[in-house]
Amino acid sequence: MNRLAMTAMLLCTPVFSWGGLTQTTVSDGPEYTDGNNLVLPADYREWMFLGSGLGMTYDPAEGVQSTAPQLFTNVFVNPSSYSGFMDTGRWPDRTVFILEFRNSDGEASINRAGRFQTNLVGLEAEVKDSRFPDGWAYFNFGEDGVAPPLTGNVVASCIECHTEHTAVERTFVQFYPTLLEVAREKGTLKPGF
Repeated sequence: MNRLAMTAMLLCTPVFSWGGLTQTTVSDGPEYTDGNNLVLPADYREWMFLGSGLGMTYDPAEGVQSTAPQLFTNVFVNPSSYSGFMDTGRWPDRTVFILEFRNSDGEASINRAGRFQTNLVGLEAEVKDSRFPDGWAYFNFGEDGVAPPLTGNVVASCIECHTEHTAVERTFVQFYPTLLEVAREKGTLKPGF
């Protein structure tokens, strides 16, 4: 084989190989049915776990009854959005946060102090998606795993709180220490944080 033919063959080989490497990217962003009704991702518990809180509330301290069992809240975000945040300190379009509410208990097995998570009692979502008028939407799932966006006074209170009290965009990054550090490094924290 002459040198010219061999060079041509070597140059063409990667082109043929690359053609076979085309992959279909699976989106982990929001999926909707009937327009804007969010479908609960079946695998959200395999997403990035951002953090957990116990007994967190928006109510003033004097309004909280200490005798009521405290709820755990667990927050998950889709992996591609987590990667985007780690790179930029901002949440990309099509970010999905799932907020899971679980009862707590303190009396089981050998436990003598502290609390642990028990049954699921609620699921909510916050989605950053340019398809919505202000780029964000909030959802409260029922048993069927599909939720329309919240509207009216309910969503107005969500927007107000998520605008006034969050560290990055409309997200409570201040409660996730590793993300808070990323936002500091990237300079994306709101003034006051």
